[in-house]
Amino acid sequence: MGKRQHQKDKYITCTEYTNFYGGKRAIPQANFRRLPFDHCLSLQPFEYPVCTEEGVVFDLSIVPWIKKFGTNPISGEKLEAKSLIKLNIAKNNDKYHCPVLYNVFTNNSHIVANKVTGNVFSYEAVEQLNIKTKSFKDLLTDEPFTRKDIITLQDPTNLDKFNVSNFFHVKNDLKVLDPEEKAKQDPAYHLKTTNLETRETLAELYKEYKGDELLASTMKEPQAKKTDKLNAAIADDTVRYQYVKKKGYVRLHTNKGDLNLELHCDKVPKAGENFIRLCKKSYYDGTIFHRSIRNFMIQGGDPTGTGTGESFWGKPFKDEFRPNLSHTGRGILSMANSGPNTNKSQVVGGFETLTAMENVESDPKTDKPKSEIKIISTTVFVDPYEEADAQIAAEREKELQKQEEEKQQANVAQKKAKEERAPKTFKAGVGKYINPAT
Repeated sequence: MGKRQHQKDKYITCTEYTNFYGGKRAIPQANFRRLPFDHCLSLQPFEYPVCTEEGVVFDLSIVPWIKKFGTNPISGEKLEAKSLIKLNIAKNNDKYHCPVLYNVFTNNSHIVANKVTGNVFSYEAVEQLNIKTKSFKDLLTDEPFTRKDIITLQDPTNLDKFNVSNFFHVKNDLKVLDPEEKAKQDPAYHLKTTNLETRETLAELYKEYKGDELLASTMKEPQAKKTDKLNAAIADDTVRYQYVKKKGYVRLHTNKGDLNLELHCDKVPKAGENFIRLCKKSYYDGTIFHRSIRNFMIQGGDPTGTGTGESFWGKPFKDEFRPNLSHTGRGILSMANSGPNTNKSQVVGGFETLTAMENVESDPKTDKPKSEIKIISTTVFVDPYEEADAQIAAEREKELQKQEEEKQQANVAQKKAKEERAPKTFKAGVGKYINPAT
């Protein structure tokens, strides 16, 4: 009975039932913040999409996170870089779409991916052409797959995994600092590197970009003025490398497993481009690791197997020494040269492959592995030099258009001025310049 049991209306009101006796209570929930399907860990649109087997999409920039935490930033569960699947999403006019039905993907689209090939389709296309026909072959490459290989990237009926408020890294406020930013937190960073870089820059300027005539002002005797160009022409790469702001990512497929490499292209652009270009031309395919010293290093990548291979350009190039990059620690990748070791990149996935390589016995006299360790092939995931070239080409095209517009405007102004300077005509024939009003 209710509180007012001695009154006329002997029943429990809705308010009484809700507040005192039970009923459905409002469950406090975090505000639902929807993450668009084409966004990733940084809450920004992805550029090089990869996904897990559960269908969680990241950008390839997830690698530093995995290296530091080793977990899935969405769920907090364990995650390895080698388990990531590279996605191939068709794009037209900056919009992602299904390559079969050409439906533009939106936040309400049912999107799936093929685990075997990484190709992304609308669920409607896979359902009509694969599931109903029981023909499980990729709709683009015709590679066979199973129904278990279909990964759901977005299901409009289940959007819980897109709720930013529930993300593990958002709840726990976890972040990964860029190595450069982390190094800057050290009080000795600026004291150690800034002065050295300044000295190197000044030395390079005086060595390569100045002629002896520029020093005439410091001499007592005046020198004759010359019309020759004093400054040496700056190489195209000097300007081009200023646009390289990202890391490069490459995977080595060996007979002992895969190695995921992160290349410091933003710090050592020449060496990074040399390695990526050699990978793209299959230079390392079929090469062996010809030298292995346990607990120290393993050397390979030379088709001759002697360590005397050449660069992509066929000639040596200048060393790129950086004070904050040194060959220390496990998984560091360097370019062999006659001078001190210079760190160019690092292994960010596949340390078990390094262990397998290290367990291969070597000849104590020659350090050559007794059983063959071979690079089968290489895969370039991110090439920052292509982006830099595209950006430079776009800026040059923009500059050419600007110059053409200025030229046209100058021609129009010149034509108009010429017309204004010409005498005014009042009629046709003889006396056309005579004003009849005067």
